[in-house]
Amino acid sequence: MINHTLSNVGYIGLGNIGKPTALRLLRGSWKTHVYDVREDLQRELVECGASGSESPARLAAVCEHVGVCVRDDVQVDAVLYGAEGVLANARPGTLVAIHSTTSVGAVRRWAHDASGFGVTLMDAAITGGAQGAEAGTLCYMVGGDTESVERARPVFETSGNRTVHAGGVGAGMLLKLCNNLITYAEFLAMSEAASLAEAGGLSIDVLREVGLSNGVVNEAMYQFIANRKAYAAASSAQEMEAAFGAFGRLAEKDLECAAQSGKELDVYLPSTGRLRALVYDLFMNRL
Repeated sequence: MINHTLSNVGYIGLGNIGKPTALRLLRGSWKTHVYDVREDLQRELVECGASGSESPARLAAVCEHVGVCVRDDVQVDAVLYGAEGVLANARPGTLVAIHSTTSVGAVRRWAHDASGFGVTLMDAAITGGAQGAEAGTLCYMVGGDTESVERARPVFETSGNRTVHAGGVGAGMLLKLCNNLITYAEFLAMSEAASLAEAGGLSIDVLREVGLSNGVVNEAMYQFIANRKAYAAASSAQEMEAAFGAFGRLAEKDLECAAQSGKELDVYLPSTGRLRALVYDLFMNRL
């Protein structure tokens, strides 16, 4: 009989969101195990009380729940597959939660392959950023069966205040892609509207005032554009790249996943490809 008690929880990927999320796992009643290819990031978590792992294989071998928060489909593949991967080394009944933003098709492929090892894989996309992880206010968008969601809920609740069960495997990731698509589209709309307003002698603040009153503008849109413009005005191209470049490339990746998922689901998304082509320049204040 498979034991669903959580004594050991693992987290792979200690980047911008992964690190604060993993830190909050230390608040749970289980032992927290971590792994990252960057030894310095792993060392920070160990100094805070986590147990460091030499590889994804070593971590998976001792954990009942494994969270994966790496950059993209390629990195998730590297973590899951092979002799040193999670799937070949996890015990039957282990639950693997994919937090990375990927294509829906990839999630379903991973879940199918995991089942062959007696492992349950679910998608558990997140929104709220590093600040949300630090504050424990992330929103988890989850795809999987109800039993798996309930098994994972105590883990998610260490860093999130909302878990949305979107449906079966892949549904949580699709929800995240839809959410991100809206976010980047409204950032672009706000950027172009601000440029038009300022060219005509209007302040971006009056655009914000009207937009907030009728619901067209939200505070996140305004803050992104205002902060980006202010930083660009006082920074070199190299400084802009350092501050915004990584986020622009992540946006490109997310929109590529949305476009790919649209193809897989036979949905026509004419604006998504165009937005993907523009989004890096949007982050770099070129639009």
